[in-house]
Amino acid sequence: MNNEIFETMPVPKAYIRLALPVMMSSVLMLVYNMADTYFIAATGNTDIVAAVSLCAPVFTFLIAIGDILGLGGSSFISRLLGSGRNTDAKRISVFCLCGSIVLGLAISLILLAGKPVILKLLGADVNTIGFAGEYYTWIALGASIIIFSLVPTNLLRTEGLAAKAMIGSMLGSVVNIILDPVFISVLGMGAAGAAIATVIGNIFADIYYIYVIMRHSKCLSIDPRGFRISHTETKEVLHIGIPSSITNIMQSIGVILLNNFLLPYGNETIAAMGIVSKITMIVIMIMVSFSFGGQPLYGYLYGAGNRNRFREVMHFAYRLVCGLGIAISCVLFISAPFLVGLFINDASFVELGASMLRTILPGMPFIGFTMVTTCIFQSTGKANGALALSAGRQGYIYAAVLFVLSALFGYRGVISAQPAADALSSLLAFFLLRKLLKDWI
Repeated sequence: MNNEIFETMPVPKAYIRLALPVMMSSVLMLVYNMADTYFIAATGNTDIVAAVSLCAPVFTFLIAIGDILGLGGSSFISRLLGSGRNTDAKRISVFCLCGSIVLGLAISLILLAGKPVILKLLGADVNTIGFAGEYYTWIALGASIIIFSLVPTNLLRTEGLAAKAMIGSMLGSVVNIILDPVFISVLGMGAAGAAIATVIGNIFADIYYIYVIMRHSKCLSIDPRGFRISHTETKEVLHIGIPSSITNIMQSIGVILLNNFLLPYGNETIAAMGIVSKITMIVIMIMVSFSFGGQPLYGYLYGAGNRNRFREVMHFAYRLVCGLGIAISCVLFISAPFLVGLFINDASFVELGASMLRTILPGMPFIGFTMVTTCIFQSTGKANGALALSAGRQGYIYAAVLFVLSALFGYRGVISAQPAADALSSLLAFFLLRKLLKDWI
């Protein structure tokens, strides 16, 4: 383990070294998401675009499940390494890695058994249910593969192996991008082809992660022989992991709510929002990368009791992430029509999508502040703070704002609900930070 990064390296350099590989893998994942949407949109059928957008919460749900053991485990392991308990850290990693496979198989069975009901809840109608069902089935079958890939991505960064975590994520994304046109267009599999490409890409990533853990990691293990974990240790992982996963679960619920509120305005609005969501992901994924890239630092310094360096890391993170949110949002705001037109070059559709995008972008800097604060709570074991923020932005805060604004302003209220919820969530983050970590800030 490289202790220099955590203890003596200048904060900006240490932070960027840990966060940059996460950002690079996120950028490639972003390219994959854009490519995925581009090749689906290239079919010229907005019902297929809408169908895949409707199923996005399922994929987000799988990410949420992976976060239970990925983020929950990395938070606990970082604190263990900071206090010098390397052997305990290795045991916890076995629980997280092997547990994700078992959990993923169970999720597959649940998703397949509940397919008809879940598709209706997602908002699929007579025009989209066939395409949505094809995409859904393959994602459900690959649930354990997708969930497992999210765990080593987080755990490897706890011992400074962020670059190797990045390579695995990039490998999966590159394979996915290569296979997308093959399955979607060449083989004519449409929505199902996009899902198959996603699952195969994750298989390649999983194989790479297993190799790295077995050959290069000193603090992690996937060998279940002689494994043991106490009830208290299990609770410690879940104590942070479950609130962390709620962020993505709430995102799924938020998308389902939004799609159902948009449904009366036509499938075109759902398709447009699906494309706008991919574009806003540019800002969000970069901010997520630079927010959670610093997680190993927070956990290690909190475990070691190093308050001064902890504060320095925290203040640097807020300036960096919120600044990036403002800068990138300005660029996207100016280029909104061009970006939407890259996917579907229809004048009325471009106008619809560009208007949506420009309405949502002002909320991005607020998201950045909330993300950094959430990461700090997760890294330091402040589960209540993490839970309040994770369940808020696209959960109880978003739902309340969506119902109120849609009732008052109709369609414009539906589109404006997210940036309004983002602003309110950042206020909550500010007050919780001062309450839960007043001696550390």
